[in-house]
Amino acid sequence: MQNMRLLQQMQERLLKAQEELGNETVEGTAGGGAVKIVMTGHQKVQSVAIDPEVVDPEDVEMLQDLVAAAINEAVNKSHELAGKRLGAVTGGMKIPGLM
Repeated sequence: MQNMRLLQQMQERLLKAQEELGNETVEGTAGGGAVKIVMTGHQKVQSVAIDPEVVDPEDVEMLQDLVAAAINEAVNKSHELAGKRLGAVTGGMKIPGLM
């Protein structure tokens, strides 16, 4: 009975931690900060900032690469944040379906 109560408490803390991730943000940048992506812990992009100096109609591919790199960095940071927050609740146990 005690184990069930402990599991229920852990589940409640996990749900709360997952919910709180949506309120936290990470930032991914590329090109020395020329492209900035702000993303929530739920991996939803909140904003994209592009320095006008990197907007070159003759080299759209470079801008696309910078945006992709910034998004990938933000996603990686979001995964790390989720791992820290959820790992703190689970005590490092690997639970299927969690980051």
